[in-house]
Amino acid sequence: MLAKRIIPCLDVDKGRVVKGVKFFEHRDAGGVAECAMRYEQQGADELVFYDISASHEARDLIVDVLKDCSERVFMPLTVGGGVRTLDDIRLMLNSGADKVSINSAAVLDQDLIKNAALKFGSQCIVLAIDANRVEKDGKEFWEVFINGGRKGTGIDVMEWAQKGFDDGAGEIVLNVMNADGTKAGFDLEMTAAVSEMVGIPVVASGGAGSKEDMFEVLTKGKADAALAASIFHFGEYTVMDVKQYLHDNGITVRMDKQDNSTLTTPGQAV
Repeated sequence: MLAKRIIPCLDVDKGRVVKGVKFFEHRDAGGVAECAMRYEQQGADELVFYDISASHEARDLIVDVLKDCSERVFMPLTVGGGVRTLDDIRLMLNSGADKVSINSAAVLDQDLIKNAALKFGSQCIVLAIDANRVEKDGKEFWEVFINGGRKGTGIDVMEWAQKGFDDGAGEIVLNVMNADGTKAGFDLEMTAAVSEMVGIPVVASGGAGSKEDMFEVLTKGKADAALAASIFHFGEYTVMDVKQYLHDNGITVRMDKQDNSTLTTPGQAV
């Protein structure tokens, strides 16, 4: 059985880590490189960070942050936010990212995932889905949102996840906005539905508040990995606290910490 992954997430705004509730009301959570080093020491399997401002002016800043992190830590890094073109993806990969997460741009250019997977390989292309439970025609509708959760698209989450899989994405990060930052638990129903439908790993995001929440989403939610921010950033748990709990309850996780001597720096993209 493949080990389940525990992944801290860093939302980066102007070079600092922040954390909000349902994408808003952000508060500072520290420096990016310092957070990354701390999580590697705690045994994180990977690290995801998003440029939440993602403005054109911030591009040089996020590249500098990425390069700094890739020189200091050896766990896989996934970066997203403001990625719009194949050139943007190449820049991120050449700056130290192992995977590039694509969200809004995949909606605006619906060939981008397919073209990126063909160009760089499915293993480094992640489809990020910001999902929201909304009411449509008197019924609940699972809708894809873009622009940092500010704009609905009218696209059905399940159809979008299937298209991402068909187009060659190597992984899906499903962030359920209704739960994001609330620490009230993951959306198990939606996560399980997507996980059961696609044939690629699904990373659950949004709502982690306890070790029990992580266990639930990896079992009932059928996720391959659990992503969290608040519970790690503000010291409620360490990554190893969560892993030890999962291990003690029968979940296969990697318990050893990163052995930097056996890892190499990421290769350059073509």
